[in-house]
Amino acid sequence: MTHHIIGKLLQGRYQIVQSLGAGVFGQTYIAVDVDYPENPKCVIKQIKVSSSESGYLEMLRLLFLTETETLKLLGSHHQIPEFIACFEENDQFYLVQERIEGHTLTAELPIDQQWGCLWSEREVVEFLIDVLGILEFVHSQGVIHCDIKPENLIRRSSDASGKGKALRKLVLIDFGSIQSIDFGIGAEFPIYRIPVTSLGYIPPEQFIGQTQPNSDIYALGMIAIQALTGLEPLQLKADPSTNEIFWRSQNTPVNDYLAAILSQMIRYNYQDRFQSVGEVLRILKQMVWETQPSQILEADDQFPLETAIEDENSQNPASGKSSPLFTGMKVGLAANSLLMGFGVYSLVNTAPAYSETDTLYQAKKEYQAGDLQEAIALVKSIPSHSNVYPEAQATIEEWEQQWQVAAQQYQIAQVAFHESRWSDVLHAAAEVPNILYWQSKTDILVQQASVNIEAQTQDLLAKAYESAEIKDFSGALKYLRQIPPESHAGALVQEKLAEYNRKRQIRAAYFLQKAYKKASIGDFERAVKFLRNIPEDTLVYAQAQVKLNEYTQKQRLLADNQRVASAKRTNSFVSKNSATRIEYLQGVNYLQEVNIR
Repeated sequence: MTHHIIGKLLQGRYQIVQSLGAGVFGQTYIAVDVDYPENPKCVIKQIKVSSSESGYLEMLRLLFLTETETLKLLGSHHQIPEFIACFEENDQFYLVQERIEGHTLTAELPIDQQWGCLWSEREVVEFLIDVLGILEFVHSQGVIHCDIKPENLIRRSSDASGKGKALRKLVLIDFGSIQSIDFGIGAEFPIYRIPVTSLGYIPPEQFIGQTQPNSDIYALGMIAIQALTGLEPLQLKADPSTNEIFWRSQNTPVNDYLAAILSQMIRYNYQDRFQSVGEVLRILKQMVWETQPSQILEADDQFPLETAIEDENSQNPASGKSSPLFTGMKVGLAANSLLMGFGVYSLVNTAPAYSETDTLYQAKKEYQAGDLQEAIALVKSIPSHSNVYPEAQATIEEWEQQWQVAAQQYQIAQVAFHESRWSDVLHAAAEVPNILYWQSKTDILVQQASVNIEAQTQDLLAKAYESAEIKDFSGALKYLRQIPPESHAGALVQEKLAEYNRKRQIRAAYFLQKAYKKASIGDFERAVKFLRNIPEDTLVYAQAQVKLNEYTQKQRLLADNQRVASAKRTNSFVSKNSATRIEYLQGVNYLQEVNIR
């Protein structure tokens, strides 16, 4: 449908010249304002309309007008596209906004630790403060963006150029998913409707309709971690018991304080995260003040944090003192250490004395990392007089059993994956014991299987809808029942199963009534045809079978009677003809006798 609108003139003013792509909530285009052709091109978003019913359109119109008022307010910020116009045409709704010239943040991020340079800590802090400043304004207007990702951040090319990215500001675009903070608990966000580019940046609570202001903080933290590590969010592993994300490894030499801030930005439970953008900004600025530039930030004459820090100090003259929040974070970190990746990074530079406990701990690390033989060798090196010796010996047996189960389940998952049995992949993966090595291997299969399940779900849903359109509700139900229970469309599937089953029952009762009417006028052949269209697992099926037998017998009896009547008519005709022939022959014989005489 996209190519049909290219070249079209909307409102007699905006001529569509290019498609920018489709999202959950609509299609986006580049347009030229023919009234002012010398002006820069603008962006037009066509809001998706899924129904033409008047009630639905009225509701959508009300929401549309409400949201456009919000977009007008947001567009007043110098790092958010300016709102130009909104209009309705042919029951379609359109938004017109300023087009930002530049490139998306995606072009600046490293990919798979191989393409592009990993960002420095200075660049990450600079990025965070820049975007947090935008979000602080957005949240102050009572809305949540809900789709913070690299594609929605544009490095504006019109800003003054300078060393690094400092003077070229980021612009936050695409507010098609915004929600009101006051009404943050909204509808669930089905995964099959989410663009692939958003997966990984969207926090857990957003999928179940409990979006919070710090849901945007989570997404921003994931982008910062991607910049530091070169790994996209879906490539990061999570602790199976806590769901917290492992992102810091030996290959990520990052200051402990910055690492702690990022880890708190992406906590699985939103209640454990920073609760506001302002809170994160204060902590970041305090960190810059308290940490020597040589330790965290490379020297850069044009580093823009100086102004932000000066602003902070103007509000907090006691610059030599740490904020209570930051002091509490440091104390907590020193007490508990930072558990990230496979390693433990202590903030206190003390090295505990060697002990058998350390050996057992190191063995557990090797076991989790995938080296079973090395783990067992370390455990066996623990002397029998050690206090941990009994635990160590029991650990060997447990590890061997769990390792065998994990290997078997992974093999089952692999076979199921190659045979396209996606649900079986998930079932096998769920049985893998708590071993990070094996879980990371199965996670790759699970992620692809989940994607395939959603694709299969969409295909089966489409077929079910097509069958329902032609009133083949049995066929529609057959397709719906093939949808894996692991699909995120579960609620929709259950709703459609109930709807189509109800319609099939009504249709079955309709066929039974039609059969009665045809039988009442002796048209048993048509009556039987209606009865044979009644599905087996319907409420009237048993009654239909009784009538089917009855009408079939009557149909046979009627057919037999018709054959007998037809035969009688035929015999009567033959007898009459035979008598006439006999009389004729008798007359001929008589004439012959007369002639002879």
